[in-house]
Amino acid sequence: MEMDMKKRVHLELKDRSPSEVCVLALDACRSGDGEVEGVTEEFSALEVLRMVNVGLKSLAKLPPLPKLLELDLSDNAICGGLEALAQKCPNLTRLNISGNKTVDVAALEALKPLQKLKTLEVFGRQAGARDDRRRAVFRLLPQVTCLDGSNRRDDRTPDDEDGEDGEDAGPRGHHPDDDASEEEDDDDDDDDDDEDEEVGLSYLMKEGIQDDDEDDGDYVEEDEEEEEDGDDEEQAVRGDKRKRDDDDNDEDDEEEDDQ
Repeated sequence: MEMDMKKRVHLELKDRSPSEVCVLALDACRSGDGEVEGVTEEFSALEVLRMVNVGLKSLAKLPPLPKLLELDLSDNAICGGLEALAQKCPNLTRLNISGNKTVDVAALEALKPLQKLKTLEVFGRQAGARDDRRRAVFRLLPQVTCLDGSNRRDDRTPDDEDGEDGEDAGPRGHHPDDDASEEEDDDDDDDDDDEDEEVGLSYLMKEGIQDDDEDDGDYVEEDEEEEEDGDDEEQAVRGDKRKRDDDDNDEDDEEEDDQ
């Protein structure tokens, strides 16, 4: 036989006063009429409260718990009345209401005043959880950053690439791998330019060598022409000298004959 909620609360106190308790776990006990029992305003320091699978149908008798940060109400029969959470637990940061009867997106509007609420469990891991309902919840409760174990980025659409969490997804059609490909292309272009430059230098050097050889040939031809011109001049000088010598000899012969 399951223990009733009031008795379970008494056992959890362990000779402590309710104002000294920060964590209270009442899982798998039984609520007699589907209401919260045994948890009172005296639990003023309570930060974590677990009431999983206790047969809850209503939150009407939940006491004010101003310091409560985490509340687990999963696997019960709650079908509405979530406005009690905003009124009595204004500082909630984590809330689990998965596994209840008819918790839908419209009912979650009652959680909008919970501005510190960051983590919310609603649909659990059931099939179809990753659908339009998730995106609807994120739009309805912008303060929530994690829904059923997944963050907002898992629900971004192509029309919402920047995301509601302010994270920039970059220009459309652009992928980080594109940058890597562009860098590789640039490297290939650089390599091609280096090869072209080496080939160009080799070609120019080769052309330069050939030009030098041709120039040397011109110099040789010019030298040979100069040598030939020099020989002709020298021969002409020798001819002139020989002619003058012959003329002198003729004059000497004439003088001897006159004598």
